[in-house]
Amino acid sequence: MAKFDERNNKEFGLGLSATLSGSTPASGDWIDMQGYESVTFTVSTGTVTDAGTASGFSFEVEESDTTAAADASAVADADLIGSESDLTVTADGDDDKFIGSIGYRGGKRYVRVTATGTTGTDAAVTVHAIKGHGALQKKATIDTGTAAT
Repeated sequence: MAKFDERNNKEFGLGLSATLSGSTPASGDWIDMQGYESVTFTVSTGTVTDAGTASGFSFEVEESDTTAAADASAVADADLIGSESDLTVTADGDDDKFIGSIGYRGGKRYVRVTATGTTGTDAAVTVHAIKGHGALQKKATIDTGTAAT
């Protein structure tokens, strides 16, 4: 029987909802980390018509001190909990699957996930953000995300 409440010490958000087409990157909205000390991104697929070439499609966690798209930089591996390479999808049959999760423990205010396909990629992907370790325990809320400028 459950004894602890994790729901009311979290903030949930949609990090990315995209249909990948070829090798054009799809960047999610910025997740604002102000007031939170951790975030976990969960990655799932919808319909994967074509994963693309042998390397399929993959995800990269990016960080910034601003919401400017030009300021985005890849998160150092030391600031990730888990590996981005574990989130790569290479099979056309990976429809409607939970691919995995990755955590961020860096010090930037904004964090997002970018998905990049390879030639021929055609796939629907969704990334959810779960922020935790908030400065104040409160009722669960939804992060609306911030579009890159």
